[in-house]
Amino acid sequence: MHKLLSSVLLLFSLVVVGCQYNKGSQSAVSYLNDTVSVDSSQLQIRPHYAQGFTVAYRSGICLVDIHDPQLADGEVFRYALVKRGAKPADVPAGYTIIETPVRSVICMTTLQLSNFIKLSETSHVVGVTSTRHLFNKQMNAQIENGQTRRIGIEGNFNNEMVMALEPDLILISPYKRGGYDVLKEVQIPLVPHLGYKEMTPLAQAEWIKFVGLLLGEEAKADSTFNVIADRYNQVKALAANVKTRPVVLSGELHGGNWYAVGGKSFLAQLFRDAGAEYFLQDNPASGGVNLDFEMVYSQANRADFWRILNSYPGKYSYDALKDTDERYADFRAFKERGVIYCNLRETPYYEEMPTSPEYLLEDFVHVFHPELLPTDYQPHFYTRLK
Repeated sequence: MHKLLSSVLLLFSLVVVGCQYNKGSQSAVSYLNDTVSVDSSQLQIRPHYAQGFTVAYRSGICLVDIHDPQLADGEVFRYALVKRGAKPADVPAGYTIIETPVRSVICMTTLQLSNFIKLSETSHVVGVTSTRHLFNKQMNAQIENGQTRRIGIEGNFNNEMVMALEPDLILISPYKRGGYDVLKEVQIPLVPHLGYKEMTPLAQAEWIKFVGLLLGEEAKADSTFNVIADRYNQVKALAANVKTRPVVLSGELHGGNWYAVGGKSFLAQLFRDAGAEYFLQDNPASGGVNLDFEMVYSQANRADFWRILNSYPGKYSYDALKDTDERYADFRAFKERGVIYCNLRETPYYEEMPTSPEYLLEDFVHVFHPELLPTDYQPHFYTRLK
């Protein structure tokens, strides 16, 4: 019965989502083998989930407006994408011209880099800030042979290295303390990538379309995202009508404070889509919040599960968790072995998760509602700690 239900849901989702995303496009998607067939004709990108960028087309120019998706009245960054070598005409005032396809890029965050990895376009990445916990073989090879260079850490960039690389643009996160004012001196376009500010998993993943615009790979990016959205929505549909919705705690104590994200966040939405409830679901914040232990305990001591993400040096265990703070053992999720764990030293979480939210959703559904997925399911990021 389960297999029949899953098949029906899969077929229904493919039809519905396919109609939604491929209307007016020649791109074709195969969910079963993740192959992407791309038509060579020009595709006009239209974001459906992402709130942080909009796209308009006029007279052969692509106009992209970028803003913080969490601030309706925030600063707007405006770019006119024109074909390389073409003479731009009718560019509105206030728009910075970017020639496309972009040939070389510096990525300031792993989230930005994840888009190039997903599109198999890492050859365009000539600079990165850090390679800590970098797993991708192609990127590591590029760093090893000098094709991609380390430009320093945030706030202490090597401007001479940046200028020597001569990138067409630098992707930045303008609302983080990255020391970007210093980079303005090199007079290379600083272009915001605000996927990290989106409040839903598919909205964050849809920024791959923005990178596709820069690279002149619109159809490839659109089709790649369609595969992501199709699978995510299929799994979401499986968990939509579950009878029980467990409560999930998230985070740990650091320096006396418990850092978590609010109920309007990416993570809270992910838990809801996986058939669970976030312990701070009523908190109106979309970003991070700092709590003390007593407040967390009062709200989450009866939580069914506890999600933990860290880079523990060695084999993580319940004993290791208790050694960090003995009070952890008082949580129900600890007592009943409900910890969901991902080790950043062993898993390419940050370089894959932003463009693979469907895998993240599957991991959580597998823990919260294991009956909905095959018995031989293999987790991608998170496993239930034994």
